[in-house]
Amino acid sequence: MHILVTGAGGFVGAALVRRLLAGAGPAFTSLTLVDRQFSTRPDDPRVTALASDIADAGIWADALNQPADLVFHLASVPGGLAERDFDLGMAANLGGTLGLLDALRRQQSPARLVFASSVAVYGDPLPDQVDDATPARPGLSYGMQKLVGELLVTDYSRRGYIDGSSLRLPGIVARPPAPSGLISAFMSEVMWAARDHRPVCLPVSEQGVCWWMSVSAAVEALLHAASLPGQGRVWLPPVLRLTLGELVAALTDRFGPFDVTYAPDPAVEAKFARQPPLIATAARAAGFRDDGDVAGLIRAAVG
Repeated sequence: MHILVTGAGGFVGAALVRRLLAGAGPAFTSLTLVDRQFSTRPDDPRVTALASDIADAGIWADALNQPADLVFHLASVPGGLAERDFDLGMAANLGGTLGLLDALRRQQSPARLVFASSVAVYGDPLPDQVDDATPARPGLSYGMQKLVGELLVTDYSRRGYIDGSSLRLPGIVARPPAPSGLISAFMSEVMWAARDHRPVCLPVSEQGVCWWMSVSAAVEALLHAASLPGQGRVWLPPVLRLTLGELVAALTDRFGPFDVTYAPDPAVEAKFARQPPLIATAARAAGFRDDGDVAGLIRAAVG
């Protein structure tokens, strides 16, 4: 089996690659990794790492020199950066996705594909509850680009070119403390601040409610989606729903007191800290799981 992972050098992609190399998911004979850059590359003869922008259509000839059996498409320009630079977001998030799908369409056998979409497709303000029937109404270019990607995956699956599914993921924690282009970066920053006992100022209120998913839970969701027939299915995986105050209290219990202040930014709060209940009925029935509780989230995110 040949597995292709785009965005393999990123936060979630690198965690997925580690799990694949550790034996999680299907057994494979070759693993191709694509990203703009890699800080490290696995020392494994089965692995080929290609440093390239997915907006460059020429990358797919090399990445699919051997037809792919399973593809995890994670590569994207994050929300904040995609909003600031429209051309960049369109080239990577839309053009890169379309280039990959067209390259897969030319294979003799359809690949299984899992597309990392985003809850950004729902836009804001959100309704009183988000569930499998909630319509997508993106309010940012990033959400629009992810929604179009979902539609492409669904249509290419309908035509039999791929067997694809999409996962509407929330902000994943805890990303390394470095510039990421993510508006939701505060969700990871507060966790590292607690672990390292350093002050942090959050752009949302203590009462702000967020959806939370650790990188471990995200990887397990991607692997589980790969084990299910796709046929264009869009999954809304389960998440934890916690206020910042609840998270900070649990972080304090785990790591001890640390200095937290709140300076709410209305725009950030509206998009990321007013999240209603998320009812993932279909995904739970299909075997998807969240982090369990706030203590499990913290263990999985920062140890």
